[in-house]
Amino acid sequence: MPQAVVHVLFAIIAIDLFRDYVIKNKRKIPLFFVFSGGIAGLLPDADIPIYWLLNNLLGIQIEWFHRTITHSLFFPLMFFIIALLFLLINKRYSIFFAIITFGVSLHIFLDFALAGYIMPFYPLSTATYGLDLLSKLGIISIMEGIDAIVLLLWLWHEEAKHKISDFI
Repeated sequence: MPQAVVHVLFAIIAIDLFRDYVIKNKRKIPLFFVFSGGIAGLLPDADIPIYWLLNNLLGIQIEWFHRTITHSLFFPLMFFIIALLFLLINKRYSIFFAIITFGVSLHIFLDFALAGYIMPFYPLSTATYGLDLLSKLGIISIMEGIDAIVLLLWLWHEEAKHKISDFI
């Protein structure tokens, strides 16, 4: 149940920190790749607008299918295989799809850890797994503000490391 903003922010921040502290070469992971990784953090929830479109706009009545195929391990595996294939053709595209894989995987992990459950082996199995830490710790209401907290912490880091106030 992490909000969409949390999925985007966590992916962008994790990729940016990896770029700054591990890779240490901004040319290998340009800002467009960081931004794309953030968008990839939303991809598993693409089933929500698809469901809405089918049911409400097209009038095709189907059962709710959120957290099925797009939240299974097969979804990020698809992007990982594409990244591996591009290793043979174009290393830059391989890095791009590896970042997409990371963003999608992070989304699934956040839902697993914080928001109830996922079906990691769907469609082979409908068994659900999840830690549901927010409910177990009694802090489900924090989701309403966690995006603001994470954003503020990241902006503090960016100011300390890159002096972003110089560009304002």
